[in-house]
Amino acid sequence: MQILQVVLQVLVGITSLLLTLLILLHRGRGGGLSDMFGGGVTSNLGASGVAERNLNRITVILGLIWVLSIVVLGLITKFDTGN
Repeated sequence: MQILQVVLQVLVGITSLLLTLLILLHRGRGGGLSDMFGGGVTSNLGASGVAERNLNRITVILGLIWVLSIVVLGLITKFDTGN
């Protein structure tokens, strides 16, 4: 059980970093923090529609993997008998 716990902890760490990078790659929609740093000026030069949809899909899938890993880690921790 310890090996599974370590693998899931590593998976959560890696997916956290990847999610951060993928979210930062998304095009700003305006009115938020992206405009503060000049995102409104360069938003027209962003990715095409297909690339943006693929980025959305990858982000959602990675987010689901992240959430499931955390839930399984929580269940392992809760039901661990201490052996």
